[in-house]
Amino acid sequence: MTATFLTNIPSFRRSLLAWYERNKRALPWRQSRDPYSVWLSEIMLQQTRVAAVLEYYRNFLRKFPSVQELAAARTSSVLAAWSGLGYYRRARLICAAARQIVKVHAGRFPSSVAELRSLPGVGRYTAAAIASIAFDEPAAVVDGNVERVLQRLCGERLDSAGLWETARALLSRRRPGDFNQAMMELGATVCLPRSPNCLLCPVSSFCSTRGELPVPRSMPRPQRHTVQYALSRRGNTVLLAKRGRLESLMPGMWELPEIAEQNDSARPLFTLRHSITNTDYRVRVVELSPPAHLEGVWIAQKRLAGLPLTGLARKILRRAAVI
Repeated sequence: MTATFLTNIPSFRRSLLAWYERNKRALPWRQSRDPYSVWLSEIMLQQTRVAAVLEYYRNFLRKFPSVQELAAARTSSVLAAWSGLGYYRRARLICAAARQIVKVHAGRFPSSVAELRSLPGVGRYTAAAIASIAFDEPAAVVDGNVERVLQRLCGERLDSAGLWETARALLSRRRPGDFNQAMMELGATVCLPRSPNCLLCPVSSFCSTRGELPVPRSMPRPQRHTVQYALSRRGNTVLLAKRGRLESLMPGMWELPEIAEQNDSARPLFTLRHSITNTDYRVRVVELSPPAHLEGVWIAQKRLAGLPLTGLARKILRRAAVI
């Protein structure tokens, strides 16, 4: 690699860290180096925008303020607190990881990358992030934001090994946690995916690209589907269906009964849009009463907020002013 910044790494580190100190966002998980809080934030932020995580993070910590309380909680209670955040496998994995920390590590969070990677749901990036931020271990991180920054700095498409090697070469051993967060912050707020703010970049003088790299191929277009759900009410109860525990998508979660065929006689309440990974859904919600042909369980309205609802079910029930 011949990128300019590699010839003066100490200057690069100083410039980036000074910028981070002045410009870092006041995010709640940055108020403490408690490993439980750091771990929780990193899991929540996987494939999820910061803005979407903020409220869930605060509410989750209020309900499960320690790894011991999380380990003792029922999985259904954790799923209910996670409901609407998506990628529900993460919630199941944090339950398993919390129980492992309590059982195997006597409730003390592992401090090394190697030990952290033994926890369910903790991969290479997450282990390095927790170890560096909470324990000052000199472990470099590469997430989507850091990858973009490194590619532009180097002016070439690096493979996975090249990305991690470059991240390790740049890492500040004296302040590894701050440096890793500074790299992620730079990618999230300045070195943006399609419109990088190069004039605001604190390390633009080290950058080989100062702009966007050519995109080698177009991204696949999202799939689009139309689905229909029934909102059925009987007094102060609502009909819900529970997904099977062996289903690959959101097992054990509660949702409104889906109607396989278009029902023109049913009264349409509203339509909305919903996305799951690379699929966009146009959702039609109809009111059926009484739906003799639909299977489900009548649930009291006052219990709905405490159930592990799918994100779409929660969105529909809120739109209908049921919760």
